[in-house]
Amino acid sequence: METKANGSMETKSTVENGQLPDPAHWAVADVVNYFKATGFEEQANAFQDQEIDGKSLLLMTRNDVLTGLSIKLGPALKIYEYHVKPLQTQHLKSNAS
Repeated sequence: METKANGSMETKSTVENGQLPDPAHWAVADVVNYFKATGFEEQANAFQDQEIDGKSLLLMTRNDVLTGLSIKLGPALKIYEYHVKPLQTQHLKSNAS
């Protein structure tokens, strides 16, 4: 994973052991780029607007995603279930060992 000039990490191209690098180290731009790359281009701006970095992303609850980001319910459910929750689980597993 490379650190860019603005302090954010390049997340799109780097996958370690079949997993993304630990989101705890992501800057706001990395979170935005992650959601854009996963097909949520429009919704990614909500993470930018709320200044959600990797550490904040890992602390988000289902309710935070559904109501705190002001995005439509359908995409919010998918973002939480298919992206936020798995990233949180991956982070917990990698830090438990």
